Amino acid sequence: MCAFFLLCQTGITFSFLFVGIVFLGRAPEQYWCRIPCVSELKKQCEWTLEEEYNITIQASSLVNFSQCEGHDIKCNDTRHNCTYPLAHLTNNNFTGESFTTCQDGWLFKKPHSTIASEYDLVCDNKWIIDITQSILNIGFLVGGFVLGYAADRFGRITIYLFSCFGAGLCGLIVAFAPNIVVFSIFRFLQGIFGKGTWMTSFVLVTELVGSNHRRVVGIVIQMFFTLGVVILPGIAYLIPTWQGIQLVTTLPNFLFLLYYWLVPESPRWLITRKKAKKALQIMQSVAKENGRNLPITVSDEDVRNPSLFDLVRTPQMRKFTLILMYAW
Repeated sequence: MCAFFLLCQTGITFSFLFVGIVFLGRAPEQYWCRIPCVSELKKQCEWTLEEEYNITIQASSLVNFSQCEGHDIKCNDTRHNCTYPLAHLTNNNFTGESFTTCQDGWLFKKPHSTIASEYDLVCDNKWIIDITQSILNIGFLVGGFVLGYAADRFGRITIYLFSCFGAGLCGLIVAFAPNIVVFSIFRFLQGIFGKGTWMTSFVLVTELVGSNHRRVVGIVIQMFFTLGVVILPGIAYLIPTWQGIQLVTTLPNFLFLLYYWLVPESPRWLITRKKAKKALQIMQSVAKENGRNLPITVSDEDVRNPSLFDLVRTPQMRKFTLILMYAW
């Protein structure tokens, strides 16, 4: 039961990864096209970013700018100064034909709060946020094929731990990505490893119990996924920056590495790999922790002869299946 509860925590972290873009890529409410003139005055007048933002909004309102359009206001006029930088500007100074697309980036009221403000993914670049989520989903697809095969080949818990480390490492790199390209690449890799953690944990919890309990454990682990979806808005409310949200939702993957000592390998997988003796030891340990005694014994001949487990319907295989059911 302890192993089952521990593995269910993976559903929470996977849900963070799955729906995290809702908060990582949230569009800023207040942003405006940067005006080169005001940016130059910022250096001369030693304004803060907040002051530059306020002056930009004032200039934009005077010349009827939109958030996604700009105007190259020249600073060669002596009437531009730090005290009254926009004193001579009126609507009559500009015509509608002078509007252009934003060429010098954007100013944000709350900088670095989302990837939209970090990488200027607003206006004509908003579609890139959706692309990053598509890239993540492609990572899920690749992870399902690659790590699904690897879990059958090398073992459930081995690939689970490997995936947890990969998801944690890639998540850290995503949090400090210098540009959207690096962000997308490691978001893709995080999707691969994230799918590996979720898939192998689901398989493990269903293989660690008897067939009559599979439906229940399958439903419960999905409930933990839903719990993660419920928790995530609270995290986003308490942490104002996307980097902070990314770190908080990623770091638990490293804690899952402790499962090396806490979660056993799947006995069913061990039997298919002809490691019946180790599988029996795990089932005996599970039964002991659950306060049960195994009413069925396995002879030395059952354990020594791997060929007895080549066919699913052998008496020995049925015997192991019954032992697993009694252990839980």
